[in-house]
Amino acid sequence: MKLFVSNLSFNTDSEDLTRIFEVYGRVVSANVMEDKFTNRSRGFGFVQMDNNETALLAIKELHNTKFKGQTIVVNRAAING
Repeated sequence: MKLFVSNLSFNTDSEDLTRIFEVYGRVVSANVMEDKFTNRSRGFGFVQMDNNETALLAIKELHNTKFKGQTIVVNRAAING
């Protein structure tokens, strides 16, 4: 399951996302989106977890919690198509 994580601190990187989500299960990938000109975080990212159950647990446990001084928002990523 792919998750959308927003309201991230601009100091958060992909390794940080991996660390906080792997507590709940195997993380297939974690990517903080960056501005293509400045390489600075855009304040959101995506986490792909290998198991729907653990992904749902991560949403439940991490949504509206503090991380690096910000209250993060964690939801299922919208799927196009």
